[in-house]
Amino acid sequence: MTDDTKPLLIKRYASRRLYNTETSDYVTLEDIAGFIRAGREVQIVDLKSGDDLTRSYLLQIIAEHESKGESVLPLAVLTDLVRSYTGAAQSVVPDFLASSFEMLRSGQSKMMENMTAINPMAQMPGVKAMQEQQAAFFKAMTGGWAGAPGSTLPEEPNAPEDADTSKEELDAIRKQLAEMQAMLSKMNK
Repeated sequence: MTDDTKPLLIKRYASRRLYNTETSDYVTLEDIAGFIRAGREVQIVDLKSGDDLTRSYLLQIIAEHESKGESVLPLAVLTDLVRSYTGAAQSVVPDFLASSFEMLRSGQSKMMENMTAINPMAQMPGVKAMQEQQAAFFKAMTGGWAGAPGSTLPEEPNAPEDADTSKEELDAIRKQLAEMQAMLSKMNK
């Protein structure tokens, strides 16, 4: 029985093979991506040096998906990320990205709650499974930050009048995101 609260420890051997310490077998980058999509935290360490290699392997997974045409990040965002590694923007970007994902996660969660409350199609078979997959995707994309939505949505949907509040909140989030992007663009010039 595994403890899903602890990160799954993956060890990288000198041969660059990745070893799952829970199941005692070798894994691929695609396997690791699957663990993350399923909501599991992972930690990848070099067996010899003990260095944490998680960040570089996660970036490699993203790069492989982007190169296969599974683009999530627009070219302008990638360009701005490269620019952010030099200059004053370097200290602002991590906080900005964390805030952006938090707003995205919050807005997505509210939207799904309201969709369930006001959309009769939400009661159709398969919709709940889709919502659970979407929640797992956001958890994987955000690296399990505090406040990430769980794998299920609330059983009791909000009243339909919350739809107006949610729209206002989403509009406010969009405006704030646009302002942050404009601020970053000015800093990079």
